[in-house]
Amino acid sequence: MTLFTHLGAYVIMLKGMFTKPENHKMYWKEFMHQCAEIGIGALPIVIIISVFLGAVTTVQTAYQLVSPLVPSSTIAQIVRDSMILELSPTVLSIVLAGVIGSKIASELGNMRISEQIDALETMGINSRAYLILPKIIAALVVVPALIVISAFLGIWGGRVAGSLTGILANDVFDNGLRQNLNLYNVQFALYKAYTYAFIISSVPAYFGYHVKGGALEIGRASTSAVVVSCILILLADYVLAAIFL
Repeated sequence: MTLFTHLGAYVIMLKGMFTKPENHKMYWKEFMHQCAEIGIGALPIVIIISVFLGAVTTVQTAYQLVSPLVPSSTIAQIVRDSMILELSPTVLSIVLAGVIGSKIASELGNMRISEQIDALETMGINSRAYLILPKIIAALVVVPALIVISAFLGIWGGRVAGSLTGILANDVFDNGLRQNLNLYNVQFALYKAYTYAFIISSVPAYFGYHVKGGALEIGRASTSAVVVSCILILLADYVLAAIFL
């Protein structure tokens, strides 16, 4: 019953967001603020993780491809497809669930226990629309952009690692990147990106918005938000792969 209770409250929260804005400028300002917070705040960790993911994929792929019958350019193809299909969308989204999700949950939880949300409701402002909707829309705009950046950086990191370790030359890596490129993989990665962005933003918002108690409950809500978001990301990864591949 607890699962259905949470699911019903989650759907009611999403439904309550869609109302006419009381002040369009106020909502636009909050949306831009959330874009900056989510995008710029998460960019350093995205850069670091993406470059090393690509580098490690190159080294480990070269270690496993020991057969002389397999051309070296195959390493570049594997790095490209791995970053686009799985590593950049899924692994990065799990990291972002911890970075972005915990921030959203703790921010809304602190506003709930300090009665700031109640004050907004008293002033006639729809707190769900003002506090949650800009976060979700900002995540839908910024997170796919971060995943695209991650894919490029991962491929570049793999190229640099291949060159520095002597595994394969840059021209061989570039030739491998151009071979057997399936643009549908990019489209599928964007399907994942938008799905994960919605999960990363809406699930922590639910846990933070419905916090009851004090500071201890905020910590528990943040932890629950990250754990549930990661589980839903992995579940969505399987479902999307089963449907679209």
